[in-house]
Amino acid sequence: MYIHFIAMGGAVMHNLALALHTQGHKVTGSDDEVFDPALSRLKKAGILPDNFGWFPEKINAELDAVILGMHAHADNPELAKAKSLGLKIYSFPEYIYEQSKNKKRLVIGGSHGKTTITSMIMHVLKATGKDFDYMVGSKLEGFELMVKLTDSAPVIILEGDEYPDSALNKTPKFLLYKPDIAFISGIAWDHINVFPTFENYCEQFQFFLDMVPADGKIIYNIEDAKVKKVADKTSATSEKIPYQTPEYVIENGTTYYLHNGNKTSLQVFGKHNLSNMAGAYEVCKQLGITETEFFSAIKTFKGAANRLEKIASNNQVTVFKDFAHSPSKLKATISAVKEQFDGRKIIACMELHTYSSLNKEFIAEYKNCMDGADVKVVFFNPHTIELKRLEKITNEEVKKLFAHDDLVVLNIKDEIENFLHQQNFTNSVLLLMSSGTFDGMNLPDMIQFVLKKTA
Repeated sequence: MYIHFIAMGGAVMHNLALALHTQGHKVTGSDDEVFDPALSRLKKAGILPDNFGWFPEKINAELDAVILGMHAHADNPELAKAKSLGLKIYSFPEYIYEQSKNKKRLVIGGSHGKTTITSMIMHVLKATGKDFDYMVGSKLEGFELMVKLTDSAPVIILEGDEYPDSALNKTPKFLLYKPDIAFISGIAWDHINVFPTFENYCEQFQFFLDMVPADGKIIYNIEDAKVKKVADKTSATSEKIPYQTPEYVIENGTTYYLHNGNKTSLQVFGKHNLSNMAGAYEVCKQLGITETEFFSAIKTFKGAANRLEKIASNNQVTVFKDFAHSPSKLKATISAVKEQFDGRKIIACMELHTYSSLNKEFIAEYKNCMDGADVKVVFFNPHTIELKRLEKITNEEVKKLFAHDDLVVLNIKDEIENFLHQQNFTNSVLLLMSSGTFDGMNLPDMIQFVLKKTA
């Protein structure tokens, strides 16, 4: 097939482009900017656009399909040309569904934990030799790409979020996958730019469960009251399978899962990750994985990239990088580190970077979310607020809304770098939590500084 990607530089988009290119399809694409790792990977494969920008002349009648990324606006000139030629235009969820209509589709939804749960399932399936396709939102050890589509695999594992698929349809992605097995890990209001009320946000998860066929399955976190309410209310007649956090213990810095008098050592930690593991287990059971097979495999799971990922350590300090940016994720990450590293000072730095997190109305949701951290830092760049066309907010307002008297609020890369340089990292954990880059902070240099300071 001959396939063109509009806005091909996104995390999933460039992985899908690479997957199709690897299968022998002719792949072209465009974007107004592409950053690493997409830049290097597309260049190595020989499909990086020669020039950045939008070029309607790339769109022609020979194309079998055009795949539209979230980054592309409704007035994109390439999109307009594709429409005028009557070409088949898909968002990436629509395209993945088209390629998996004859497979069992297992969709992992929820406001938090999606990537980790999907990664856990993939890790176990690979370890047990199962044939499966997948789409996951982060790089995972042992998997070259974040997307795999084949003709042979009988099942596909899909991380399905509730954010709109593209500028054309604005349909929550997880609805487009039409799940045979639907999974919800938790519900905590997010994407205020799309779902202005919490009720409207919850409604999307109701739609998600309601579409599960009678012979399908619904797997859900019964400890989350909002999830339980949606599961109880669904019109779907499919079997419901609840899960909850299992028993565990922490000994000498290692977390162990407890079951039937046995202890299984784990490389992940935190109550939220034990809950994620319990959910992943219920999914794997539906795919024929035994309890012995699951726990034999899961003990070697190290986590997904940027999800409470340990990036450096010595005998005095451990540094984690985490994607945590929403209130529920921030709270869960700090709680997990506090429990795992009892007695250590926790230095927690988070960046307000997403549309929701920079919205003055939404920031109140962060109230007390950094409880448990000994040093609390919130960073945001006022220029980012301007780019997102949001109402300006002051450092004082942020501090008041977070409701931490000892909160430090910073706005410039040099400020956060200088602040960290002044910290005492003896017997500590440094948490760097963001979906951004702290305005381009040189992370490798910062890590080396922290390690040398405690050497």
